[in-house]
Amino acid sequence: MKRHLISAADLTRDDALLVLDTAEEMARVADRPIKKLPTLRGRTVVNLFFEDSTRTRISFEAAAKRLSADVINFSAKGSSVSKGESLKDTALTLEAMGADAVVVRHHSSGAPQRLATSGWINASVVNAGDGTHEHPTQALLDAFTMRRHLSGVGRDLSGRRITIVGDILHSRVARSNVLLLTTLGAEVTLVAPPTLLPIGVEQWPCQVAYDLDAVLAKSDAVMLLRVQRERMNAAFFPTEREYSRRYGLDGTRMAALPEHAIVMHPGPMNRGMEITAEVADSPRCTAVEQVANGVSTRMAVLYLLLGGSEPAIATARSEDARTEDARTEESK
Repeated sequence: MKRHLISAADLTRDDALLVLDTAEEMARVADRPIKKLPTLRGRTVVNLFFEDSTRTRISFEAAAKRLSADVINFSAKGSSVSKGESLKDTALTLEAMGADAVVVRHHSSGAPQRLATSGWINASVVNAGDGTHEHPTQALLDAFTMRRHLSGVGRDLSGRRITIVGDILHSRVARSNVLLLTTLGAEVTLVAPPTLLPIGVEQWPCQVAYDLDAVLAKSDAVMLLRVQRERMNAAFFPTEREYSRRYGLDGTRMAALPEHAIVMHPGPMNRGMEITAEVADSPRCTAVEQVANGVSTRMAVLYLLLGGSEPAIATARSEDARTEDARTEESK
């Protein structure tokens, strides 16, 4: 693993499989009575969020705490950022506090890259979503979920057909997923109205379609994206009803999927628009499972960036053994 995780393009196939395999080990911790490992004891992880977030921030916080790291949650609202403090000055403050990893969500595309390459801090930087650019840990947890359902532990996603539907233009999740899933061997198809596709999408390593019904029968997984109204400054489609009719997934369309296919959503959902309540609450929808898998995947990322490349659980057991030996020695 490299020192930072800024883009899904930073990961080779071996890197991605290492993260996914490590996440499988981390997932076993959730089944223990005490859901903690001593792996990152004494390390400090800062969650630096300049945008609102629920799932990602809580997921990273839970991941760091399960690895016994100290966690500092920084929100732009109510901080000196709201008074005009620059990203550089915020970074220098974190460096003075001794941060070992900084998890960054920012409304400007490229902000995590700037933080990682500026020399302002020595900490590892993890991109938790930057503008409309990328969200690599979301792509990793999505791949983790797909692999469990479609391929099996230890394997990649070769030959699997993944369909991503909706607001591709404003979606950092879509960009990261296209890059990572292609690296893992999957065939990705983007489905959206032409107005919600970015300029240059034909250069992406995927196919593009405009008719959702035409691709459902050959999809192993369908990922629905939220229409991001907060990033829109124009009318990208006639009405919500029209969008839902052409690109929303309802019970009829779900029935057209192969029996083994799964329905995914990175959240939060607009029920009744891109996905109906019937589909969202069906056993084939993995939205809640994705949230749980996010903790395991982000534990793996933090461990590999800060801890090392050895098997995480084995390392934890050896640390536990060393701690027990030290206690035994003290009691003599």
